[in-house]
Amino acid sequence: MPVCVPKAPSFLPTGWNGSKSLNMECMAELKIQLAGLTLKNPVMTASGTFGYGLEYADWMDLSRLGGMVVKGTTLEAREGNPYPRMAETPSGMLNAVGLQNGGADHFIREIYPRIREIDTNIVVNVSGSSVETYVACAEKMAALEDIPAIELNISCPNVKQGGMAFGVTCRGAAEVVRAVRRVYPKTLIVKLSPNVTEVAEIARAVEGEGADAVSLINTLLGMAIDAERRRPVLSTVTGGLSGPCVKPVALRMVWQVSRAVKIPVIGMGGITGWKDAVEFMLAGASAVQVGTYNFVDPTVCLKIIDGLNDYCNRHGFASASELKDSMIQ
Repeated sequence: MPVCVPKAPSFLPTGWNGSKSLNMECMAELKIQLAGLTLKNPVMTASGTFGYGLEYADWMDLSRLGGMVVKGTTLEAREGNPYPRMAETPSGMLNAVGLQNGGADHFIREIYPRIREIDTNIVVNVSGSSVETYVACAEKMAALEDIPAIELNISCPNVKQGGMAFGVTCRGAAEVVRAVRRVYPKTLIVKLSPNVTEVAEIARAVEGEGADAVSLINTLLGMAIDAERRRPVLSTVTGGLSGPCVKPVALRMVWQVSRAVKIPVIGMGGITGWKDAVEFMLAGASAVQVGTYNFVDPTVCLKIIDGLNDYCNRHGFASASELKDSMIQ
């Protein structure tokens, strides 16, 4: 059962111990172990939706997060795709940003010193256009003392080279993970594409090459058309679909992959609140990432953390880790 601790009245000073005659506030154990990482709770932010975290610092205490996955980083700087590259759709959004970033050296020089002391697990999302560029970028991240993990992005549908090209076949996924594993000694998370026929097979392939965990799903490939102008809305015609509309697909894939591999699964795709997060964990995820909804509510991750605690208390779970695979069938 959850641990209950005294809750002091608001008029008493901070640190007052209270007594058992006062109202009790129950707290489930939210801390989890994830592929060598200790997370304060299972809630992380998804790459591409949270910048470098600093953009959200005025809205929330970043140290409360279980982890923070910063925006996609490539070996060389990328300008990204031409505008327009974002479009709202029913229950979601399309993006074709194209991994715009200043490159690995820019991250090391300008960003890392500003975020390294944030008291959470900072994970860098690493992408590339070839096996060699993935490897070189991963090597640079390995040298950073306060970056305990990378998320290898082999599933981005918004770049013309690399990205999803590696993530849609077992052979391609295995090749890039094998090469990065040789040079990267820390926690290696591999982000999988939903734009495949057998996602579980690809998950097994990257597990076999040394991935410590997998995260899924990345965005689904979609498009939008302006009927009046008779033109595609996005400059690239197609882009990545995210938001609540992808959640049923994401849940199904997380469920499939969690039963196919022994390594932890991080679930994402359409999470808007604690209930969605619980559903992903019931489906087999050890942790979750919150993406698009950060744009709607910058404090959503904190609300999900509190909601997970409340859910565990109400259902008699002593820890959040017990939620994994507890779905009744």
